[in-house]
Amino acid sequence: MLTKRIIACLDMDDGRVVKGVQFVNLRDAGDPAECAAAHARDGADEIVLLDITATSDNRRTMLDVVSRTARCLFIPFTVGGGIRELADAEAVFEAGADKIAINSAAVKDSTLIGKIAARFGSQAVVVAIDAKRVSGGLGGFEVFVAGGRTPTGRDAILWAREAAACGAGEIMLTSMDRDGTKAGFDCELTQLVADAVSIPVIASGGAGSARDFIEVFQSGRADAALAASIFHFGLENIGQLKLELRAANVPVRWPC
Repeated sequence: MLTKRIIACLDMDDGRVVKGVQFVNLRDAGDPAECAAAHARDGADEIVLLDITATSDNRRTMLDVVSRTARCLFIPFTVGGGIRELADAEAVFEAGADKIAINSAAVKDSTLIGKIAARFGSQAVVVAIDAKRVSGGLGGFEVFVAGGRTPTGRDAILWAREAAACGAGEIMLTSMDRDGTKAGFDCELTQLVADAVSIPVIASGGAGSARDFIEVFQSGRADAALAASIFHFGLENIGQLKLELRAANVPVRWPC
């Protein structure tokens, strides 16, 4: 049986790790390289670094921060934010990333997914989807871009299926409604996407306890679960989390 992955996410703004609630009210959580190294020591299976204002500020990813963080890690490292074309992806890989995450640019031009996959392999391409519940139509969930600032009018489940068909190796699915709330992952959204695609789905948004991880792995059918706030501010130790997951018969990588 494949193990479930625990992923620590670093949302970065102006070179610092930040965390908010539902994509607003950001507060400082530390230096990216230091945070990444600490999470890796605690037992994280992977690290994700998202430059959350690169797209809205119309700038490239901060490659110096990527490089400095990569040097601290010996686990898979994914970087997203500001990747608009193949050359941007190449620069991020050269800076030390193992995978890249694309969101707004992929929605704008889905052929970018295939271009990067053809050059670096599908396993290195993560399509990030920020989804929000909407009433009526769109299957109940709408895709947002530009760091959650801009609605697209696109159905999240259909977009996940298209992204997979274009060559994505994974879907990183964030519930905007649950982001930073510690109210638990949106298991309904996660299951809908997991059932719609044949590639791994990373659940994101709302982690507040070990029970939330257990539920998203069991009922949400997630392959991995990503969290930020509860790891940054010491509310959940990753090693202890894995012990609780194992006790609930959720397979995880061991030892931490």
